[in-house]
Order: sequence, then structure tokens, then C-alpha cells
Amino acid sequence: MNSIRPLIPLLMAAGILLAGNGMQGTLVALRGAAEGFSTTLIGFMGAAYFAGFLLGCIVVPRLIRSVGHVRTFASLAAIAASASLTLVLLVDPLVWIPLRLLAGFCFSGLFTTIESWINAGVNNKDRGRVLSFYRIIDLSMVTGGQFLIPALGVAGFAVFAVLSMMITLSMVPVSLADRSQPKPPSEFKFNPMYLWRLSPIACIGCLAIGLTNSAFRLVGPLYAQFIGLSVNDVATFLSAGIIGGAVLQYPLGSLSDKKDRRVVLITATAGAALAGFYLSFVAGTSPLLNYIGIFLFGAFALPLYSLSAAHANDHAKEGDYVVVAAGLTFFFSLGAMIGPVISSVLIDHFGPRALFSYTSVVHIMLIVLTLWRMRARGAVPLSERNRFVSLLRTSPAMFRLARKRKQD
Repeated sequence: MNSIRPLIPLLMAAGILLAGNGMQGTLVALRGAAEGFSTTLIGFMGAAYFAGFLLGCIVVPRLIRSVGHVRTFASLAAIAASASLTLVLLVDPLVWIPLRLLAGFCFSGLFTTIESWINAGVNNKDRGRVLSFYRIIDLSMVTGGQFLIPALGVAGFAVFAVLSMMITLSMVPVSLADRSQPKPPSEFKFNPMYLWRLSPIACIGCLAIGLTNSAFRLVGPLYAQFIGLSVNDVATFLSAGIIGGAVLQYPLGSLSDKKDRRVVLITATAGAALAGFYLSFVAGTSPLLNYIGIFLFGAFALPLYSLSAAHANDHAKEGDYVVVAAGLTFFFSLGAMIGPVISSVLIDHFGPRALFSYTSVVHIMLIVLTLWRMRARGAVPLSERNRFVSLLRTSPAMFRLARKRKQD
């Protein structure tokens, strides 16, 4: 897979950055609780983070257009690192809320820059595997970053200093080692409806992924505590889900490069729905059965974003990759703002098992809507589509014939 080699510095930067971001989300919650912040205030910090994510979708692509990918990445990383240090310098919930909004804005822009850069550097036949490799880096580094928190402790300055250092160091590979940054888009107008017209399945998929994966990440620890798992078992429970997501990332991405991506998306979504029902109705309070269930849930649910992103970028033209990355982040953020709220309310009313019943219902809805879109657009294998496009380009007569058939 030669197309991944020019992207290695970018993937290195992404790994360092993702470790810091995953570490920050957990650290804010733990340090906030240690400082006596109320659960409601900590919840507002999470909402502020995803509000910043939404704002970044709108503003950052214009910044990329103005100054390019490298300068945008460096500027946002510097701001995010400074905001991380400010968290420990000014320990006040009224200060932390706007700082989390600023962090969400920066990380949204950083991820938009990275993902648009990656998609511009690969072709359709390798896209699923490259994005899956990116997601494996994401999940692996996020998991590894969690273990730095107990090693350094949440009470002092050191953990925030290491967090800031990680975000800052992510600029080094991008600034020094990579010369393949894509051409900035000639124009940009944030318009989610453009992405919807380009790929409704990707939009619906990212919305559903935000609704479910954010609930797993943020409300999953409550589920584990409510069924009687210890603090160490809760950490193992969450890690098992993330590791499961890393295991199937590449196999599903590789399969989607060879088959219709929508079929692979449906298959993975069905697996996530079944795993959710298993956790709700079979696993009970057994730690082992819950570890197995969450491993299977993560294995099928966490790769859904890369599959949806690959499907959207298959239909994008050169110069559209920034628009697509921003749009996908927008739809994911919408779901991520709502999912933890809905799932926590359901747990309050119906108990912990309602969490994964909720995720299964969302996944079933995604399957139904994907099948409906497949009927509307039709399933065409990627190899056949590429061959047909090649024939059209080399034969004006066939182009006229295809246009006539389309009109008929």
C-alpha cells in the first residue's frame, strides 16, 4: 500500500495529538470531580467541548483556505496546548467551560485538517484501509494516553504539563517532515446540505455514530459502575471496547475497498446492534461476560466512522476533501452532543441496561436507512464504477450514449 508512505509524518502527528486529546477528556472529568465541581458543571464542560467542535467545522476550513494545512495545524495546536496549561493555572469551573469550548474548536480544526489531508493523499482503492489504519492509531493512542493519568496523578501540575507537551510535539512531524500537503480549496462555504447531497449515508452514519459512540465513551463508565464493577474493572471494561475497535478497523476497511462499502457498513452496524442487545439481556453482572460484550461492541461500532468517511470521500471531487471532513465532523458533533444526554436520562428511568438497548435501536435505524438509500442509488461495485468511468473518458461516443440513457 504505497499511498500510505507519504502520509507517515502526518499519521505520527495524529497519534501524538490523539493521545493528548483522549487524555484531556478523562483528566478534566477526574480533576473536576477532585476539585468539587458538580456533575452538572462537568456535563456543561462536555457540552461546551462539542459546541466548540461544531464551531470549528464552520470556521477552520476557511482558515485552511487562507493559509494552508500546515500553518492551520500549527496555529490550532499551539492554542490547544496553551488552553491545556490554563486549565491548571485557573482552576475554576466558570473558566474551564470556555476553555473546553476553545479546546473543542481547536481539536475539531486539527482533525478536519488531518482527515482532509489524508483523503487528498489516497485513492479510492486504498481509502478504506488508510482510514482504518488512521483509526487504529486513534484508538491505540487514546487507550495508551489513559494510562498516563494514574501514572502521573490528577492532583498536580505534571499531568497537565505532559498533556500540553504532547499537543505541542504533534507539530514537529507536520512542520519538518512532510512536503505533500494538499492544495487548499479555492473556495469554501460551509453547507451541510452539500454533504447530504453528496452522500446521505455518510451523514446519517456520522450522526448515528455520534449518538452511540459518545454515549459509550461518556456514559459507559456509569453503566459499568451500576452493574457492580470496581474502579479497576471499569477501566478494563472501557479498554476492552476500544481494543475491540482497533482489532476490526483494518479488516473491515480492507473489505470495504473490495466490496460495496454500504454492505460492509450494514454488516458492521448489525454486529454492533447484536452486541448491544447481548450486553443488555445476556451479560448480566458478570465481569467476564461484560468484557466479551463490550469487546464485540467496540469491534463493530468504532470502525463505523471510517467506513462512513470513506464512502463520502469516494464521491468527492478534488478540492472537496476539506468540505467533506468538516461536514462529517459537524454531523458527528450533533449526535455527540445529544447521545450522552439521552442515554443518561434512559439510565435514570430504566436502569443501566437501557444504555446498550438505546445504542442497538440507533444502529437498527441506521441499517434501515442505509438499505433505503441503497435502493435509491443502487449498489455498484467500486471496480465496475472505475472501469465504466475510464471507458467514458476514452470514448466520446460512449459518453453520449450514457447521457442519452440517463435522459431516457
